[in-house]
Amino acid sequence: MHFETDAIHAGQEPDPTTGAVVAPIYATSTYAQEAPGEHRGYEYSRTGNPTRQALETALAVLEGADTGGAVATASGMAATALIGYLLAPGDRLLLPDDAYGGTVRFFAKVLSEHGVHWSAVDMTDIGAIDQAFDEHTRLVWVETPTNPLLRLVDLAAIVERAHEHGALVVVDNTFATPYLQRPFEYGADLVVHSTTKYLGGHSDVVGGAVVARDPEMFERLKFLQNSAGPVPGPFDAWLTLRGIKTLAVRIERHCDNAEAVASFLQDHPEVAEVAYPGLISHPQHALAARQMARFGGMVTFRAAGGTTKAHRVASSTHVFTLAESLGGVESLIEVPAAMTHVAVAGTSLEVPGDLIRLSVGLEHIDDLIDDLEQALRA
Repeated sequence: MHFETDAIHAGQEPDPTTGAVVAPIYATSTYAQEAPGEHRGYEYSRTGNPTRQALETALAVLEGADTGGAVATASGMAATALIGYLLAPGDRLLLPDDAYGGTVRFFAKVLSEHGVHWSAVDMTDIGAIDQAFDEHTRLVWVETPTNPLLRLVDLAAIVERAHEHGALVVVDNTFATPYLQRPFEYGADLVVHSTTKYLGGHSDVVGGAVVARDPEMFERLKFLQNSAGPVPGPFDAWLTLRGIKTLAVRIERHCDNAEAVASFLQDHPEVAEVAYPGLISHPQHALAARQMARFGGMVTFRAAGGTTKAHRVASSTHVFTLAESLGGVESLIEVPAAMTHVAVAGTSLEVPGDLIRLSVGLEHIDDLIDDLEQALRA
């Protein structure tokens, strides 16, 4: 099946009881059993819920986890935490040197207290990655494009190096979504999502997911999901499923608008630098063209007037909403150093104070550009 068809139908057959074409919201905590230990596949909703199962099936199909599967979580950070449970004291992982601030916070300030070590590496530099491995490295965490600098990572090269050293590769595919990029095709072991973002797509639900291509790893993740219990409620799972149905058409519009916004910004006198993988000027443009179907809906730029100017621009838009998060139908603007990435302030992973991140939504492109123009002139 093609992606668009799977997004609508995978895991979502008509309800066998009523014929409902949309997966029902099974708002129940427990399930009747015919005899002790004899049930119809469900016993307690932390362990399994039909609405959540429909979401997990859809995610696994869309990411191409043919023999593995997906586990849904209550947030993207809950998904990250589940992966953290795969590590033991003394283990080490490699993180991008411009990773999402919440990811760094979890590994640097939570797991590190339990004996898990980490190092930040420029994932665009294969030589640096080669030098970063040691006998304790068990996991390589990849973002591509990265958040917020929109750097591209060569997935095939990273996977080859990691597997040579016996390490797993986790790819945060939140920015690209499986519509634009499928990491399992490059040999990745795990894919993680904040389903809050493009998969949900409407800024009305918080969720996450981990997808595994190996069936044994999938079983391990299911055990951890049930044991730790960071599961989404059935309504959250239903909202995410609803969003996934329109993912393909939404991403196409996100890409169209982001390409136009990036082109506008790169010629603007109030803009010092633009990062967007679709621009020829992007240092990994060729890699992006090879690895992604299109270039995504995220654009970042640096204000020519420094941090003060960046704050003024972000506070002056009317169509772009000043808010954290991304991937919804509405356009958002933020200053990462003061918002989503404040957790890495004062460290080697600190992002520039004049950097502005745009999540380009589905509004009319003329309105978006007019809004940025007046804000840049403010």
